[in-house]
Amino acid sequence: MESIIRKYDPITLDEMSGIKLMNRTDTKFVTTVDRLKLLLMLAHDDYRAQEINGSRIASYYTAYFDTPDNNMYIVHQNGHVGRQKLRIRSYVDSGLNFLEVKTKNNHGRTKKKRVDMVGFDPMNPDHDIRFLRQDDQYVSYDEFLRKHLRYDPTVLSEHLENHFHRITLVNKAKTERLTIDTDLCFHNLKTGHDADLTGLVIIELKRDGLQPSPILHMLRDLRIKPSGFSKYCMGSALTNVALKRNNFKERLRMIDRLMGLVGTE
Repeated sequence: MESIIRKYDPITLDEMSGIKLMNRTDTKFVTTVDRLKLLLMLAHDDYRAQEINGSRIASYYTAYFDTPDNNMYIVHQNGHVGRQKLRIRSYVDSGLNFLEVKTKNNHGRTKKKRVDMVGFDPMNPDHDIRFLRQDDQYVSYDEFLRKHLRYDPTVLSEHLENHFHRITLVNKAKTERLTIDTDLCFHNLKTGHDADLTGLVIIELKRDGLQPSPILHMLRDLRIKPSGFSKYCMGSALTNVALKRNNFKERLRMIDRLMGLVGTE
């Protein structure tokens, strides 16, 4: 993978600063590493690869919060619009950590609000974070959470963590970002169960509105179809058998089918 992505022209973090797409539409695709390699070879002339400290494949860590009754998961599983997630997202290589609220509105647009998560260490994460007003350590997040989150932050706790690697591509017109996540591994902090999806690839096309995208015809040519995939929901469903999953069964079957193809294409 590294040898393919090294052939791309680079783009720096500073150059990426104008392509945040904080109010965007997202389209996700799920495939295998072998199929991804073909896609990357096709996209070489149309995209640049983000480079940080000489590396083009970045390490990520995420911790997801939820209510005691898993309401954030259940709302998504039931197909409700206007859903939210709260997470800590760590960009391990660059040392950046954020507390993020993601909101998907009734029109399918995703809005993300975030604030620095000071002192968080993704290499040795604290699994007992609580946002309590009387706790001096987290009182600074109170205003942010009460402004952007519809849940009572004091009842939330960490439910799931994951690790993955990400390649970020930007089209040469700088109107979209393409994130490519590999080596997904999940650990459920409530059940203690793990799920290893190494070999599976999650591709996400992020753009404002319906801007023309050079990658879409390449995906069609490779028969990689759009498919919803929430890391939090899929990771939770795979590591907690007690959770309702009726509306996720098709996606879980897709994961099984693709994992069966890993290394055979």
